Amino acid sequence: MAAYLVVDIADIRDERRYVQYKAEVSPGLAAAGGTYLARGGAIEVLEGDWRPNRIVLVRFDSGAAARRWWESSDYASLRRLRQESTRTHMLIVDGVAEEDEQ
Repeated sequence: MAAYLVVDIADIRDERRYVQYKAEVSPGLAAAGGTYLARGGAIEVLEGDWRPNRIVLVRFDSGAAARRWWESSDYASLRRLRQESTRTHMLIVDGVAEEDEQ
């Protein structure tokens, strides 16, 4: 079942380093099976008090695949770069099972 990595880049503390992160993250993410569905587009809040700054949505084949990418040694230095240059909220959510889609 597909799973989705939902990322809210809540605050950018070091723009230069975050630009470096954005420039370098995509190849490894794609190699791990991740596909961008949204990457920093316009946000319209319809309800609630959540005011995300920048949303990134990535589809993986499974939650396990998303977690493998996040935990991978290939991503470790980039994860550290992102964590040091931004304040981020990140989660993995399972998609709808095929039988539930019908």
